[in-house]
Amino acid sequence: MYKIAKENLSALFQKIAAEQELYLPVRNEGQVNFGVWTKDAEVDIDTLKTVKSPKDAFFPQSENLYTCVRDGKKLSVEPEALQEQDFVVFGMRACDVRGVEVLDKVFLVDPIDTFYAARRDHGTIVALACHEPEETCFCKAFGVDAANPGADVEAWLIGDDLCWKPLTEKGEALTESLSGLLTEDSGADAAVEQEKEAIHSIIEQLPYSNLSLEGWNGDVLMEKFEDPLWDELYKPCLACGTCTFVCPTCQCYDIKDYDAGKNGVKRYRCWDSCMYSDFTMMAHGNNRTTQKERFRQRFMHKLVYFPANNDGMYSCVGCGRCVEKCPSALNIVKVVKAFQKQGGEQ
Repeated sequence: MYKIAKENLSALFQKIAAEQELYLPVRNEGQVNFGVWTKDAEVDIDTLKTVKSPKDAFFPQSENLYTCVRDGKKLSVEPEALQEQDFVVFGMRACDVRGVEVLDKVFLVDPIDTFYAARRDHGTIVALACHEPEETCFCKAFGVDAANPGADVEAWLIGDDLCWKPLTEKGEALTESLSGLLTEDSGADAAVEQEKEAIHSIIEQLPYSNLSLEGWNGDVLMEKFEDPLWDELYKPCLACGTCTFVCPTCQCYDIKDYDAGKNGVKRYRCWDSCMYSDFTMMAHGNNRTTQKERFRQRFMHKLVYFPANNDGMYSCVGCGRCVEKCPSALNIVKVVKAFQKQGGEQ
């Protein structure tokens, strides 16, 4: 176990950024999101959850794929370069680390998404335990441990210090590069164990921590799909897509082109939402023509379709962002509880 004083973290960030890009929570105009570290950045690692998840370090909200250039009658296709520079994402929480594991299940299976794979190869994650989980958190229900965030390095903010534990080869390499700032401290283990107990104690008191997922798995497709409860549940939904854009695991994207003038036509992909009426629109139209069908798709994918195809892993991580941000107070917790109530549970 290693330790560094909290007051020396700016030196740590500067040392990392001198050798590779560093992404971490930055406050900008009152909101905290992951951004590139600069000397002028207002770093905020005390805010529990960023507005958006840090998934776009690996799956950007928008990225160019290739460019088509015309020279007379000759057309050429120039693919965008894959990620080649190493980078560090500092301060991801346990729920967001699990979110990346969900994305791995999507983008690292055949056919492998080379853009995503290159970023995963070059990225190192330093995860931060949640000192004080909030009322909207329900990561425990999905098997995520806020006190043991995992990743390449896991860290805990305890008092005036940050305790640091490398877990992978990437984590060991990063730790070695910071040897002048990190100091070994065998006494830190006891402090970390005490911190873990305190975190677990808070989690047990949160209102959604013991959310029951009984009846949700990959074997209940038609039972849940045809349930008439969806006819009422979807009605408050505004189809704004907020839930999908703050979610750490949503992976839907669209592919579009834009005219770059003399630089040709660029093809890019950008995040999309299954809640939108034009999602997967094709020449013949859309296969989900009502908002009820689109609403049902989102939650069936999280709780039924994804676990059916990924050894029981849910594609919700209990981060609570949808609970906080939905303008209609309609979220996955409310959906699960509605089905529980229908079944006679309270």
